[in-house]
Amino acid sequence: MTSSPGADKQGIPSKKKTLWAWSIATFFGAGLGKPGPGTWGSVATVLLWAVFAWAIHPTPLVLLYGLFLLIGFALFLGIPAATIVARESGRKDPQMVVIDEVAGQAITLLFSPFDWRHGLIALILFRLFDITKPFPIRRLEDLPEGWGIVLDDVAAGLYALGVASVLRIWI
Repeated sequence: MTSSPGADKQGIPSKKKTLWAWSIATFFGAGLGKPGPGTWGSVATVLLWAVFAWAIHPTPLVLLYGLFLLIGFALFLGIPAATIVARESGRKDPQMVVIDEVAGQAITLLFSPFDWRHGLIALILFRLFDITKPFPIRRLEDLPEGWGIVLDDVAAGLYALGVASVLRIWI
């Protein structure tokens, strides 16, 4: 294991945990779910989208703006939070960090009409691209710290958004 600034020379995690960063990076605990914390982060995002749409009954434009706000939140706070958690955990890309899945999943949901089919399609497509990381997504993991943790999932979300948008023609 490589050492990081929040870990000692052997890469052992520090005992210190920055509460705001761990809360954001794990998306308020969704990343602590087992197995597959990334899937829990994606499911939490789809459920948040669904609850917002069901409870508020927003227009499609308001639903779109809500997703843009969530994406902005995930990027603006998620990149520094992911960096801090990676340092404090002593891991390059800790599995419990799922704010990247939140950003990618929200991107995939852009322009989706609110119904269970579109939510499920967006979930499956994003997880497929996030797990397989087709070219050049995997190269983004080489970016430093939180940038590499988050931006590969943003790219997976863009791939999934493209495929979902084409599928919507036939659904």
